[in-house]
Amino acid sequence: MADYQAVMMGSPIRLSLSQENPQRAREVFQLIKQQEALLTVNRADSLLMTVNRAAGRHPVVVPNAIFQLVSLARQVSLLPGSLFNLAIGPLVKAWRIGFSGQCPPPSRQIDKALALVDPHDIQLDPDTHSIFLRKPGMEIDLGAIAKGYIADKVCQYLQSQQEPYALINLGGNIHTLSRPVDHPWQIGLRKPFSSPHTLSARLAVSGRSVVTSGIYERYFLHQQRCYHHILDSRTGYPLDNDLLSVTVVSESSLIGDVYSTLLYGMGVEQSLAWLAHHPEIEAVMITRHNQIICSSQHHFQCHVLDLNQ
Repeated sequence: MADYQAVMMGSPIRLSLSQENPQRAREVFQLIKQQEALLTVNRADSLLMTVNRAAGRHPVVVPNAIFQLVSLARQVSLLPGSLFNLAIGPLVKAWRIGFSGQCPPPSRQIDKALALVDPHDIQLDPDTHSIFLRKPGMEIDLGAIAKGYIADKVCQYLQSQQEPYALINLGGNIHTLSRPVDHPWQIGLRKPFSSPHTLSARLAVSGRSVVTSGIYERYFLHQQRCYHHILDSRTGYPLDNDLLSVTVVSESSLIGDVYSTLLYGMGVEQSLAWLAHHPEIEAVMITRHNQIICSSQHHFQCHVLDLNQ
């Protein structure tokens, strides 16, 4: 097995291939770079920022793949009670969590952002593949699903190259292609608010995606209170419930991204009830009491490592 690393999308990227193949690794990293140029909102020249700059003025035509991704994101955003919101960009910018934000923004700034985060105001034209944001100042943000979309693209590319097995780790968003001959992939689940190398559990997976949403990933402390990056566009503030993290094990990394956010928003009891009727998606939840809860283990095995569990 051969490992390759790069820093892209603001995160360390790890690629594991079945054998040494530097050219294939370069092609994978180039694919990631191309997709990032389309989807990021952290670069002024990205396609998504072109859409955002045209808000309130005119539609922007985008490639079909991006149009379909935005369409899916809008659909998920409009689900009843959905925590996921494609239009959350102004609220993310107001808080700046994970960037320069060190204290809550003024309430008037939050109220101003809340007036711009209604996904109903995203107008999609399937005939022209154009996106129009109806209100000036609106911004769509695909940060919650971009890594999952790109991870799926990487796995599709590796499959087309007949790579027997591989793993791509996009800064915590992990997708595995098949498995090494003698063992499944071992994926560590970080213990919330501990050092990056302290694990709560280890998952054994093959040919599945592992995606985690956790409040410990990006946050700041202000007046002894933790403000994290999972924002609720209904209130304008971080959503606090009984969960510290949700890890979704699924066939698609994009689906994992979507449901790690949705399930976090549901909380433990509602998530378990929903997952009982959707066996294709499985989850590992870590509660505020550091309890580890698995919805099921049909497609992976969970080994608890933290002796306090």
